[in-house]
Amino acid sequence: STIVYVYGGKPFLIGIVNEVKKRKPGMMTLIALAITVAYVYSIAVSFGISGKTFYWELATLIDVMLLGHFIEMRSLLGASKALEKLISLMPTEAHIVTPDGVKDIPVTELKKGDIMLVKPGEKIPTDGIIVKGETSVDESMLTGESKPIYKKPGDVVIGGSINIEGSINVKVEKTGRETYLMQVIQMVKKAQESRSKTQDLADRAAFLLTIIAIIAGTITFTSWLFMEKDIVFALERMITVMVITCPHALGLAIPLVVSVSTSLSANNGILIRNRDAFEKARTIQTIVFDKTGTLTKGKFTVTDIIRLDEMDEMEILSYAASLENNSQHPIAEGIVKKAKGKNIKLYEVEDFKIIPGKGVHGRISGKEVYIVSPVFLKEKNLWRNDGRINRVMGQGKTLAFLIIDNKLVGCIALADTIRKEAREIVNRLREMNIKVYMLTGDNSKVAKWVADELKLNGYFAEVLPHQKLEKIKELQKNGDIVAMVGDGVNDAPALIQADIGIAIGAGTDIAIESADIILVKNDLRDVIAIISLAKATYGKMIQNLGWATGYNSFSIPLAAGILYNYGILLSPAIGAILMSLSTVIVAINAIFLKYRFKVD
Repeated sequence: STIVYVYGGKPFLIGIVNEVKKRKPGMMTLIALAITVAYVYSIAVSFGISGKTFYWELATLIDVMLLGHFIEMRSLLGASKALEKLISLMPTEAHIVTPDGVKDIPVTELKKGDIMLVKPGEKIPTDGIIVKGETSVDESMLTGESKPIYKKPGDVVIGGSINIEGSINVKVEKTGRETYLMQVIQMVKKAQESRSKTQDLADRAAFLLTIIAIIAGTITFTSWLFMEKDIVFALERMITVMVITCPHALGLAIPLVVSVSTSLSANNGILIRNRDAFEKARTIQTIVFDKTGTLTKGKFTVTDIIRLDEMDEMEILSYAASLENNSQHPIAEGIVKKAKGKNIKLYEVEDFKIIPGKGVHGRISGKEVYIVSPVFLKEKNLWRNDGRINRVMGQGKTLAFLIIDNKLVGCIALADTIRKEAREIVNRLREMNIKVYMLTGDNSKVAKWVADELKLNGYFAEVLPHQKLEKIKELQKNGDIVAMVGDGVNDAPALIQADIGIAIGAGTDIAIESADIILVKNDLRDVIAIISLAKATYGKMIQNLGWATGYNSFSIPLAAGILYNYGILLSPAIGAILMSLSTVIVAINAIFLKYRFKVD
């Protein structure tokens, strides 16, 4: 028992010192008092004082409390690795252009004014300005913009974004902490440090129980001495009160429910990383979704094929897909996928060439074929005002024009596809009186189209990461409990700022590490499951806390000897049994959560 008390009881003995210093007695204080009284009294009995020892109760109490403490800490710990993941986005080396040729140096050695060579497919090492070359840059992981951005000399590029097409020379403008990505990292760090901590219900209950236990034990001891009972009898009554008030049940009331709910959620594809945030999920009043990769699939899909000449729609798709089959551009992938879905035969292409930021060119059956953007059409004076084209442009869709032998023959419109389950989840949330908003770095036309399709309460478009965080703050200023659902690097600060951050499992590691809850199955409908489980879990917590503290209202007076004159007196052994019984009841009630909660 001495070994168990000194080694196993160490966390609680240290805890009581810290709580007393802070003048906030709680769980640790009560546990430390209980095990200390039991140990000291038992030692005294072993060395000659008449009475009964509590060695068994002492060992089991410490073991059970350590188990509960371990379960609780596992649910609270696991510091976010978001900052490390963000930093890992940056390449470690850069190609620097010197009078002696191109050399590779560590990114940390880059200086303002250096000229970097960035090849197709590489990440841009740091923020800068293009001084030579044209390309398209994928900034979706940083800004949320779903389609690659055309960049030319004089345009700014962001470190960590991906160069898709042409080789470019970039003049270094920012290094170290000045870069855009590092500013995002600082925002994530600041949001992490400023996150408010909700006080645990069990801690508040433990505080009350601590006061009750101390007062009841002291009153019991002095009362029996006052009634001229010997000190051994008075001490035994006090020990019985302390033992029966021991927080076996209280110590496990919350951790057991958390353990059951965490296991239950994990089996259903929901990973809980932050318990406090999860408990808040039952009170969500506003939920904010990222667009690209969350409400939408993040992949371009052909929505319209517009005939601008005699060529029919399938032939337009055939020419376009044949040419785009040689490109790795996301728009090209969407066109090719559409053609393959229609089982359209593709032509052989000769002299394929990428026109950076504007389209592609090649020869098919001796014909000059182009798939180009509206910018290219206007440069070549081939632009045509057409009501159908204006309509799809107004919806924010991306347009790819087919030109054959310098003649405009068709237009293909593409859009980021809305997830099938997005409409269902939005409708169900609104039925629950939860307001639904959308945050996106995409342009306002695309955002409006998605918001109108899903009938959202509102949307915020063209917002950068720091602006996303600010929008979450704005919604929180109204007093609402706000949840954020996202999947990208650009969502990380907002996920942390929100009261509940929910990451889509198929998204980036940064978003996942920044979130409180992760949807492994990548199914938005699991947001409803989170809310349902949070409500069920909270209900079990309240029931367990009610029992763990409530049974003391009748057991403490009995332990103190209130019915002594009627021949009823609880022995320490009976007190220990009652204490154990309360623990069993709490455990069984926690397990019943499995039968109450079912994922739809």
